Order: sequence, then C-alpha cells, then structure tokens
Amino acid sequence: MSAKPTTARTTSKRISIFNHKGGVGKTTLTFNIAASLAELGNRVLLVDADPQCNLSAYLIEATVLDDLLDSSDSAKKGATLWSAVKPIVDGDGGIKEIEPIEIRDDLFLVPGDIRLSDFENKLADYWTECFKRETHGFKGTTAISKLVNSICQNHKIDFVFFDTGPNIGALNRAILLDCDYFIVPVAYDLFSVRALRTLGRSLYDWIRDWRTILGLNVKDVPTLPGTPRFLGYIPQNYSVYRGGVASHQAKYVGLLDKGISSDVVGVLKELDVIPARKIHKLGDVKDFGQLVPASQREGNPLSETAAGTPTQRLEAANSFKLIAQKIIQRTS
Repeated sequence: MSAKPTTARTTSKRISIFNHKGGVGKTTLTFNIAASLAELGNRVLLVDADPQCNLSAYLIEATVLDDLLDSSDSAKKGATLWSAVKPIVDGDGGIKEIEPIEIRDDLFLVPGDIRLSDFENKLADYWTECFKRETHGFKGTTAISKLVNSICQNHKIDFVFFDTGPNIGALNRAILLDCDYFIVPVAYDLFSVRALRTLGRSLYDWIRDWRTILGLNVKDVPTLPGTPRFLGYIPQNYSVYRGGVASHQAKYVGLLDKGISSDVVGVLKELDVIPARKIHKLGDVKDFGQLVPASQREGNPLSETAAGTPTQRLEAANSFKLIAQKIIQRTS
C-alpha cells in the first residue's frame, strides 16, 4: 500500500456503535457508555455524525441546539460538524476548526447537523475521486477524521465515540473506516438477526475497497486506517423473567450469537479485523423502562435520572460500568 497518512494520528481509541438497523438504541447506548468511561477517569469525545442529530438533542438544551443549527453555515459562528466540513464541500480549503462542547466533566460533544446529509452526498463523489487518485477525494473522505484528530490533540482525548445514522451510506463508510473499533448493538428479535448479514457484508466491501484505493500508488494524501476491529456486540432493551431473558425473546439468544459468528466474525475474519477471542458479547443492557425516557428528557445517564428506584439506577450504573471496563481491557 503506497498511500501514507500526512498527519500523525493520536492514540485516542475511535469507536463506532454501529448497526444499520434502526430501533436498537444506539444513541442511548453510546452516551451511557461514554459517560461511564468518563466516570472511570477517561476523557471522552462524542461525535454526532447522524443528520437526525439525536445525540445532540439528547445532550443540548433545545434553544441552544436551534441556535447552533441556525448559525452552522456561518464562517465565524458555525460550531457543528457540518460547520467543520463545509469549507471542503464549498471548495474553500481545509476543515474549519471548531471547539467541542463540554457536556460534563471529561465528556465532550461535537454537535451534529441536518446539513450532514449534504456532506454525505458529496462523500459519494469523493469516494469515486479516490479511485481516480484525485487528492480532493482523499481530503473530503478524511475531513471528519482530521477534525477529530485535532480535537483529540487539543483536549487529550482517550476515547472517541461516533453516533451514526441507521444506514449503510457514504457517511457511515467514512466513519467506520476511520474507527479503530466497532461495536454492534442488537435486540433479541428476528430483524436484528437478519440485519447482521447486510452489516457484515457492507463492512467487508468497505474495507476491501479502501485497501484497493490505498494500493493505487497515491502518495502524500491524507488517508484512513481502514481497519475497524470488532470489539463485540451488546444485546439491549430485553425483558427479564425469573432472572433470564423473557420467553418471547429467549429463542433469539442463540440465533444472534450464531449470526454474529457467521455473518460478522466469519465474513470479516480474512480481513484481519477480528481479534482472537471465543466470547464476542461485550455485555448486555436489559430494559430499564422509565429510566430511558427520563434520561433522554434530562440529558443525564440512566443512573443519574430522577426516575425509577435507587436499585434500578444502581443496576443501570453497574451494567454500563462493566461494559466500559471491558472496552478498556479489550482496547489496551
């Protein structure tokens, strides 16, 4: 492979909780894991890369978010992810440096923007330009990566989490190829089982195509690693009955594990992005009922909401802490 990065990459671990299937609670999961990692003493950056801006709406007061979106086109005031990449889309130069919002101690957010859908349209063109060995294509494809790298340097970030939309489009492709790791959230249902095949095959094609691009003898251009390693999968929002998964969901426990093994691990194994481990489940998160909508209303982790009982909040805290500890272990 001839292409080499033109900027040193920080040691921050970049992670996407990715599933193109909707309704698996990616945004809630992303925030609560990130908050738990921050509680454990890590500096964490959240990047809202979903044009729907769900993570931003979760964590930023509505009027503040409206102001951010209204001014995102401004060269001076723009402070969203779209503001950062807009100069490249307009052909005016490199990325615009923006400051993330500190949501809580050691937890930062790059706000999303509905205009990211425009950037996604351009990313499809950039991808084609990369195959043609055109420098502009590489600059566009790596724009978000460059921004994240700069923020990580300036704020000494340990972990980066991308919140992505439920699709297999060009924006998610650029993000996954920039990530060091990915986590697959699932539900105990038939749709999650079926979605794994498309997920595994899409990742395989993205990684393989990027390796083809890197082998085109292109020099002195910004690149992406293109090696997102599988960190594990997380079943969530399941019902508990007598200490186990409820009967209407229990039949999918084995099917999901089998699907992960065949449609994700099996498909990606030859690309050397599957670590050698027997257990791929990273953890699980049961249905915490009223804690979830309360968390989304308040912008707090499940464990810090005003809803539920102290026992429920403690159980939620422990669930995410165990996942965060395992992430630290598996990325060390």
